[in-house]
Amino acid sequence: MAKQQYYMEYKIHKNRPGLLGDIASLLGMLEVNIMTINGVEDRTRGMLLQTDDEEKIVLLGKMLQKVDNITVNKLRTPTIVDILAVRHGRYIERDSDDRKTFRFTRDELGILVDFLGEVFKREGNQVIGLRGMPRVGKTESIIAGSVCSNKRWTFVSSTLLRQTVRSQLSEDEMNDNNIFIIDGIVSTIRSNEKHYSLLQEIMAMPSTKVIEHPDIFIKESQYDYSHFDMIIELRNTPDEEITYESFTANYSDNEF
Repeated sequence: MAKQQYYMEYKIHKNRPGLLGDIASLLGMLEVNIMTINGVEDRTRGMLLQTDDEEKIVLLGKMLQKVDNITVNKLRTPTIVDILAVRHGRYIERDSDDRKTFRFTRDELGILVDFLGEVFKREGNQVIGLRGMPRVGKTESIIAGSVCSNKRWTFVSSTLLRQTVRSQLSEDEMNDNNIFIIDGIVSTIRSNEKHYSLLQEIMAMPSTKVIEHPDIFIKESQYDYSHFDMIIELRNTPDEEITYESFTANYSDNEF
C-alpha cells in the first residue's frame, strides 16, 4: 500500500512535561511518520501524519482514547483546511450555517493565497465565488494563487485591465488546466452576446472558474448558487459589510 497522509488534532487538557514526547514515541513505535506539527488555536495541536498501513491509524486512535491528558478531535484524511491549519497555526473562518463559505480579511491575504493555491491544484470542474468590496485584493489574490498552484490564469472579463470583455480566446487559452477569472458584473451587466456565448462555453468546461461578485452573477445570469462549489469572502475588516449598490449604480473603469 502506498503511503497516505492523515490529519490528527487533539485538545490538551493538562499540558504536562513530556506529553508531546510520549505521543511522538507512540507514533514512532507504530512507524507512523510526523510530517508537520503545529499548535492550532488555544491548547490544540495538529499533526500531519504519514503511513502505509491504515490499521495503524485506527489503532492509534483507540490507544489515544485512553490518554487522560488529551482528547483526539480529528483523525482523518486531511482536508485543505486541515493542511492550512497546521501550516499557519489557525483555522480558516467558515460560515456556521453555510459550510461552503470561507471568510478572510485583508491582513490574511497570505493565508488566502495559500488556500487558493491548494484549491487550484484540484483537477476537474469547480466554480469558486469571490465576494469583496473594490480594491480589497480579490483579483491579485486569484493571480497569486494561480502562481502558487503553478497554473496559468486567463481573464475572461475583468476591471483590472480596463473592463476587459473577451468574445473569444485562443486555443492555448481554452485549456482545461487554466484558471479562468470572471468578473460577475462585467460578464452580465456590461457584456454582449458573443461574450456571453463564450462564458457559457467556459462554464461547461471541466476547469476551475473564479467569479468575482458572484451575487450579481447569479442575479443577472442563468446560473444559481448551486453551481458554486465554494464562496470566499474578503473584507478589509471583519465587520465590513459587502454591498453592491455603491459600485454597480455608477459603474466605471476606476471603481474596481
